[in-house]
Amino acid sequence: MEQPALRHGDGTAVPQARPSFARRWLRRLLWLGVLLAVLPVLQVLALRFIDPPFSSFMAIRQAEAWIGGERDFFLYYQWRDLDRIASSLPVSVIAAEDQNFAKHRGFDLDAIEQARAHNASGGRMRGASTISQQTAKNLFLWGGRSWVRKGLEAYYTLLMETLWPKTRILEVYVNVAEFGDGIYGAQAAAKRHFGKDAGQLNAGESARLAAVLPSPQRYSASRPGPYVQRRAQWIQRNARQIGGESYLETLK
Repeated sequence: MEQPALRHGDGTAVPQARPSFARRWLRRLLWLGVLLAVLPVLQVLALRFIDPPFSSFMAIRQAEAWIGGERDFFLYYQWRDLDRIASSLPVSVIAAEDQNFAKHRGFDLDAIEQARAHNASGGRMRGASTISQQTAKNLFLWGGRSWVRKGLEAYYTLLMETLWPKTRILEVYVNVAEFGDGIYGAQAAAKRHFGKDAGQLNAGESARLAAVLPSPQRYSASRPGPYVQRRAQWIQRNARQIGGESYLETLK
């Protein structure tokens, strides 16, 4: 209900004080902060139930192709539910990228400390991103190492670990991960590299796909060089050590 205007004794209206310019902008910034905090929650909550039609990385790569005049470039992406993907692929991805996936809550603190010590010793730079962090980055954000991007990645990771079961995080990751230039997800990778459905991948093929994840535009799963072959063999050994396909039962 609208409040009556205040008036002087002679009946004239009392001038109402207007918010200062600084106060108005402060209020707008506060509302912007609320919006920026709530929007990711809505995104993550929606994508627990809705399969993403594309990811941020896909959109960025397509834009780069348009800007760069790559007329023959085409994105390959087709969603597959986790139960329609050969179990060897998610197991291989976990063995290669995040063997503590079932235990941590988005951040592997032991791996972070090991990576910090390794990098401080002057060796080749090593990362410690979990599958949850990589899913957050690939799905919602962009590449690079800025503090802004890392902060947003951490926020999205916490939201996903809170609002999604582990199986959903893994399902989304194997569907949006890049397995070659313009090749995203298990189904597109299986078709483009091996000419078969994602549900028909064997352990060796799955290990080779997982082996190219650190640099999918540099390495090929279908034409593996010495590095991919060695890494694929290492991944298969690790997959057996963590329990093979039975590892997936620990996520339920």
